[in-house]
Amino acid sequence: MGDPVLVTGASGFVGAAVARAVLARGWPLRVLVRPTSPRGNLRGLDADTIEGDMRDPESMRRALRGVRHLFHVAADYRLWAPDPDDIMRANLDGTRAVMEAALQAGVERIVYTSSVATLRVRPAGAGAPVDETSPADEAQAIGVYKRSKVAAERLVEHMIAERGLPAVIVNPSTPIGPRDIKPTPTGRIIVEAALGKIPAFVDTGLNLVHVDDVAHGHLLALERGTIGERYILGGDDVTLRDMLGEIAALAGRRPPRVELPRWPLYPLALAAQGVARFTGKEPFVTVDGLKMSRYLMFFSSDKARRELGYAARPHAEGLRDALAWFRGAGYLP
Repeated sequence: MGDPVLVTGASGFVGAAVARAVLARGWPLRVLVRPTSPRGNLRGLDADTIEGDMRDPESMRRALRGVRHLFHVAADYRLWAPDPDDIMRANLDGTRAVMEAALQAGVERIVYTSSVATLRVRPAGAGAPVDETSPADEAQAIGVYKRSKVAAERLVEHMIAERGLPAVIVNPSTPIGPRDIKPTPTGRIIVEAALGKIPAFVDTGLNLVHVDDVAHGHLLALERGTIGERYILGGDDVTLRDMLGEIAALAGRRPPRVELPRWPLYPLALAAQGVARFTGKEPFVTVDGLKMSRYLMFFSSDKARRELGYAARPHAEGLRDALAWFRGAGYLP
């Protein structure tokens, strides 16, 4: 393929993995990066770098000039922000601007990176893992991040149906692995657990997947996905207790044994959020995070396996790769 492939969000965690997958496939890579974004994940990549903001029409026109395929990965992945509207503006308004520009540029095919946050999860013990047939609406979404991703996904679906947007939607679960540069909320859990700073846990669970498998799933969606369809890109369903135990074993620490009820943690979360308003640093425990923990965030990738040929390695490899990268990057001793 001689025409460039554009990846938004390539300086971030999932975007960097997608950018590397594009180069590994032998495709010319172009990336859109904000002037203030860290460039560590782009170091050494053979990429045409365009500085700009995805919400700026002129930036998008420059970035999309001559582009055949687009991976829109950029997103604000925070569960809390001093101004929650920042998250909504990035994830909804940014997606609208990117998709409008892609239509105007005549991009042939788009992969839009959504999230399993747009799906309706079930309480613990309520049956099989969730699949693509359980979309959530904004009223059901907990927290501004999930609401923003639901709103953005519905926008993309509307543009596909009403305006012929040539987009395939992918819904990664919880990526783990190398280059989690910020880090993400899950990456923070891995670091804190490896440092021995999580002595207890609540009864919850999540679906862990290696970030490089998510990236490969993006390429499969581009090549084999059906326009207008969504595909969960997940891995293994794991309880938080087991995840913390595995991290402790890899870090040479004793695993946490104490299971906490949630209700005493709400005042702690409120206090942490109050402190964060002064420090500007995202709190480790949030009210929305506690509300989400009431659900087992378990998901099925059967559709992606069946229709795309998607496969994911065991999540333990992702934990090992994440810890190795965090050590090398100086997050861990």
